[in-house]
Amino acid sequence: MSLSSAHSIHTICKDAAGIVGNIFALGLFVSPVTTFQRIIRNGSTEMFSGLPYIYALLNCLICMWYGSPLISSDNMMVMLSNSVGAAFQFVYIIIFIAYAETAKKVRMVGLLLAVLGIFAIIVIASLQIINDSTRRLLVGFLSCATLISMFASPLFIIKLVIRTRSVEYMPFYLSLSTFLMSTSFFLYGLLNSDAFIYAPNGVGTILGLIQLVLYFYYKRASTEDCREPLIVQYA
Repeated sequence: MSLSSAHSIHTICKDAAGIVGNIFALGLFVSPVTTFQRIIRNGSTEMFSGLPYIYALLNCLICMWYGSPLISSDNMMVMLSNSVGAAFQFVYIIIFIAYAETAKKVRMVGLLLAVLGIFAIIVIASLQIINDSTRRLLVGFLSCATLISMFASPLFIIKLVIRTRSVEYMPFYLSLSTFLMSTSFFLYGLLNSDAFIYAPNGVGTILGLIQLVLYFYYKRASTEDCREPLIVQYA
């Protein structure tokens, strides 16, 4: 096999992993739609929190900036995925603000402005760095840190599942989408030799796998419990 053929196959595999990752990421981004349909239908945010969408917006914006040509010239798939993600999170936040109570509304507006301000500072500060490698390193560390913390956020859900021995609070398709998306971008990062992509997504893959294992384990346990007779007769 010639060097050019090997390079072409490598590029195709990398792009394929990126495209698949984008598809699974879209599944994650649309997962809160049912929640916001309920908010709109009831005209209230009820007991829902807007913080996950605030944090997701910041994460998407930083990762989008890292994937942009001004920071890294070979991560367009990352930029595309997080651009779509940022758009979804922004819409969710606007809807949340529109239907929230006054206190929540003021808080969410303040947090949204803070996120946009932080992102603007990161963009302006990174553009002041003349050296391309240093600029990529700085933004890369920031994107890596936000991704790892985002993937680590379900740890309290994992703890809850183990304590309650119930998968009620751990949606299967959300866990599956997280695992598949993380795995796809883990492979994309490896094929692109980018530690700022494969390292955090490697963590996400492991945590996603743990969630799936726990889901099937406790789902089976609860099913077996249901099969036990409701009335036990003693001789």
